[in-house]
Amino acid sequence: MIEVEHLTKRYDGRAAVDDVSFTCAPGSVTGFLGPNGAGKSTTMRMICGLAPPTGGAARVCGVPYRRLANPGREVGVLLDASAQHSGRTGREVLALAAATMGVPRREVDVKLDLVGLGAGAARRRVGAYSLGMRQRLGLAHALLGDPRVLILDEPANGLDPEGIFWMRGLLRDFADRGGAVLLSSHLLREVEAVADQLVVIGGGRVVASGGTDELLADAGTLVRARDGEALRRALAKAGLAATGAAGPAASPGGGLLVPAEPGVVGQAAADAGVALIELRPAGAGGLEHLFLTLTGGTSTKETTA
Repeated sequence: MIEVEHLTKRYDGRAAVDDVSFTCAPGSVTGFLGPNGAGKSTTMRMICGLAPPTGGAARVCGVPYRRLANPGREVGVLLDASAQHSGRTGREVLALAAATMGVPRREVDVKLDLVGLGAGAARRRVGAYSLGMRQRLGLAHALLGDPRVLILDEPANGLDPEGIFWMRGLLRDFADRGGAVLLSSHLLREVEAVADQLVVIGGGRVVASGGTDELLADAGTLVRARDGEALRRALAKAGLAATGAAGPAASPGGGLLVPAEPGVVGQAAADAGVALIELRPAGAGGLEHLFLTLTGGTSTKETTA
């Protein structure tokens, strides 16, 4: 339902997004991950027609977003929860959107109830909303037209743990009914819990993509020894490539990430007489470790249009 092909965006000759390609299929939640400045928001803005690409193309429901006759009935978008008229009430925000999209007025109350904004909250002006309430209103707006696709940038910001759990169930139910979700979030454990597939970008380029379980299983082996240099030599002698593990694994003890099974790595160390103090599948650290390994744990300020 979302097709991104070789999408590129340059600002003053610098590539904020560089040849990014991926798809989001019906019935799935795609986690779109990367450090600050990696190009996530810029990519989502291009998908939604808010920023023209320098190269490549993006289609939603088979056509560029700007060619959708009534976008809100096809695609629900939440890119910035604060981008709502602060002087209107929550109900007025949705009522105006419903009139614009040709959605029956009764759906306003249905969606407000769905996201947990009761009658009292709906009568309050948006300027008095907390960030969590704005996120719920933004989700209600995205869902108002009963779209087939959701594009959400950091929708869990400001939600308490109960709200995050609720949102996870909402997105899972949407996908299970045949919808497609593109979800950007810094809450990696929540993404791991709900996403069927992952797209990880760093420095504007895709560094990994595929099924969540597949990527975590293929993360390789984390190995550590007191003598890090001896371990590197042992691995090189066995023909095993190794890189310094990013994030918490990058300890003074010499944590290394090796694209091989733990048994193979352990045998190489044993053959060289290197004593190990850690040997485990890298995927055992979950999505957080995989993310740090792939992106190097770096973040920069993201350029926006």
